[in-house]
Amino acid sequence: GDIENSSAGTDVAVIGGVIAAVVFVLICLLIVMVRYMYRHKGTYHTNEAKGTEFAESADAALKNDPVLQEAVDESKKEYFI
Repeated sequence: GDIENSSAGTDVAVIGGVIAAVVFVLICLLIVMVRYMYRHKGTYHTNEAKGTEFAESADAALKNDPVLQEAVDESKKEYFI
């Protein structure tokens, strides 16, 4: 009789502790995310090819990009509208 009651009380305490720990971790993550979003508000990074702002057309920008140098073939151009 006494052993079952004490183990049930222990289970409730363990479950309560786990729930409290999870809630605490979630609140901490939320605070960190809000601070990060507030601090980095307005910053905008792109992964565009270098030198595209000086090119007169998209073809020239792609042709001059060293990463895509071998990928662009003049005879196999496709235009999507």
